Amino acid sequence: MNISSAMTAAQVLGQKLPFPLKPLAELAYNYWWSWTSDRIAIFQTIDPQEWERCGHNPVAILETASYERLTQLAEDPFYLKQIGALSKEFDEYITRKDTWVSRVAPQISRENPIAYFCAEFGIHESLPVYSGGLGILAGDHLKSASDLGVPMVGVGLLYRQGYFRQRLNRNGWQEDYYVDNPFHRMPLELIRNEQGEPITIDVDIRHRRVKLQIWQVQVGRVSLFLLDSDRHDNDPIDRWLTGHLYGGNQETRIAQEVVLGIGGVKALTALGIQPSVHHLNEGHAAFCTLEFARQEMERTGKSFYDVEADVRSRCVFTTHTPVPAGHDVFSPDLIDSFFAQYWPKLRLSREQFLALGARRLGDPWEPFGMTVLALRMCRTANGVSKLHGQVSRKMWTILYPDRAEDKVPIGYITNGVHAPTWTAPLLAELYSQYLGADWKTRAIDPKTWEKVDEIPDEELWWRHRVLKERLIAYTRYRIKKARELRGEDYDKIQAAETLLDPNVLTIGFARRFSPYKRGHLLLRDAQRAIRIFGNAQRPVQIIFAGKAHPADEEGKRIIQRLMEWCRDSAIQHRVAFIEDYDIYVGQKLVQGVDVWLNNPRRPLEASGTSGQKVCFNGGINCSVLDGWWCEGYIADANGKGINGWAIGEDAHTSNQDLQDSIDSESLYKLLEEEIVPLYYDQDSNGIPHRWVQMMKASIKTNGPLFNTDRMIADYVSQVYVPEIATSFQPILAKVLL
Repeated sequence: MNISSAMTAAQVLGQKLPFPLKPLAELAYNYWWSWTSDRIAIFQTIDPQEWERCGHNPVAILETASYERLTQLAEDPFYLKQIGALSKEFDEYITRKDTWVSRVAPQISRENPIAYFCAEFGIHESLPVYSGGLGILAGDHLKSASDLGVPMVGVGLLYRQGYFRQRLNRNGWQEDYYVDNPFHRMPLELIRNEQGEPITIDVDIRHRRVKLQIWQVQVGRVSLFLLDSDRHDNDPIDRWLTGHLYGGNQETRIAQEVVLGIGGVKALTALGIQPSVHHLNEGHAAFCTLEFARQEMERTGKSFYDVEADVRSRCVFTTHTPVPAGHDVFSPDLIDSFFAQYWPKLRLSREQFLALGARRLGDPWEPFGMTVLALRMCRTANGVSKLHGQVSRKMWTILYPDRAEDKVPIGYITNGVHAPTWTAPLLAELYSQYLGADWKTRAIDPKTWEKVDEIPDEELWWRHRVLKERLIAYTRYRIKKARELRGEDYDKIQAAETLLDPNVLTIGFARRFSPYKRGHLLLRDAQRAIRIFGNAQRPVQIIFAGKAHPADEEGKRIIQRLMEWCRDSAIQHRVAFIEDYDIYVGQKLVQGVDVWLNNPRRPLEASGTSGQKVCFNGGINCSVLDGWWCEGYIADANGKGINGWAIGEDAHTSNQDLQDSIDSESLYKLLEEEIVPLYYDQDSNGIPHRWVQMMKASIKTNGPLFNTDRMIADYVSQVYVPEIATSFQPILAKVLL
């Protein structure tokens, strides 16, 4: 389809800026700026207070800044030098032809890119279309694909109000509320045709024709396309189909998955994009395989079963959770109401259609499973850690009755994180000094990280202290603001000014408050925990953050218990809960804590990536041996952790109370006997040299393995272009240099 040749949103914004500042408009409309070393200052400098108010939105800050302020900056030689250097770096990045993938897998072309479907994308806090780990992983996936030059497009939904916002009332109970996203002042652009009208595609939702418009977000070299049903020519009900992320009932969920899967394929077709591979990141997008099949049937005149093999050859699937509730299933009646007019287009009967998503064939009451559909219609499937691959094979063996469990065709590619996004600039600059200025492009090479040992203990510890002080200052600010909004007593509000202490061992715990993640495990023996945290000579402090799903009453009760604990007079100055967890809060936490705590019920943590982010910042993990930590944890001959600590036993038990008892006792013992003594073993200058050695071990052992450059390289060689696998590994490290 012909796209509008009118001025882009960046060009329109650029017209409003003084001439020397015009490059800022292009930077504002590409999230590449958010993982550069200048990301803190380049937009914040314009107006620090407004930068906070607008949610770190670069387009909004340029739109709202006074022309007088902009002209002041336009004559600041230092600021102009910053803009010039960043703009040059951006131009070189975007136009570079000699990329990693051009040398390794040139068959992935821009004409036939990888299409990456996901229900959420965590690119930056100013684009709130994410809820947690799945979205953050998807955002990091696109960023590393851009860095390595992998031709890719993302496909998702643009939510009018995104995921819910969180506030806690005076009883510590989570209250949910929503805020409209100001699309017109966000770094995204509505795609229009030559007549200037929005390009739209149609999907059928329960006998209604719903029009979807397409927005484009630039993530470096990668385009992310987000579908939006909030149009005046749609039924009022349908306008809210893209209203909330993970909100509403089963009908809303299936409707959104129709929009993502079927609408996503139609949107790519409307834009003239013919993907070589459709990557389904979780089962939410599984309907895309059906629309792809329908289009192939229309193009070739063949039957569904004749095109099925071709569809499967160009679709791949990543599953992200062993928790049953994380795998969407829909009743046959609900499938009837949404697809009774669709399966005739596939020339399938009702029974044949339902069988595509049925675990047990022939059972009329068997629900339609999105993961089942994805496994049946994709040529490869993978979990997101080695252990999760094993758990997934066991979980889905019912679909492969003729195979032994270890032969079930579900592999694994362990998740990673995008190092430039999550590494604090203060530490990134230190790595540039000691590892080389190009360390970010050599992150998967273990030799890069060996030089961490050359960093003086004093230098690494000093920078870590600065980041911890920043985290504590930010925590105090957020806690004080929350107490003011709750109308708490003046003394309580003022007490936030002295909450926490930069000299104290600081633990971070931030994630979705689902019961299996056991956010309250530390409180199993509340008095023992108080003795540990309230110790006068060697105290411990902890910062919590995270949301419970609006429908998760048990998760909300866990948060409430933590808030009650925060008020205990013996430790109230040592415990904090930051409300409304988002990417920015997550960055501050992983960059500033000493220890990252992770204690899910094994084996329900598929991978987890927060702990990986901590490693790039010198933090140390204390975690159950689940997910990625099974692969990251290293112990010496005596079973003592070299690069972190392992909670509990490496064993499974169906007795949850027993497992909680074992793990909580292990956690208390680790804190009392290993973690606290090691941290407070400091020299006369306050430097804990043995602790710093463990920080270095955390960095150098985990850095090369748990980053998305390595992850993308694995997807390219094992999933996207598996034919290069035999020649790939010997040259992997070399070509990434």
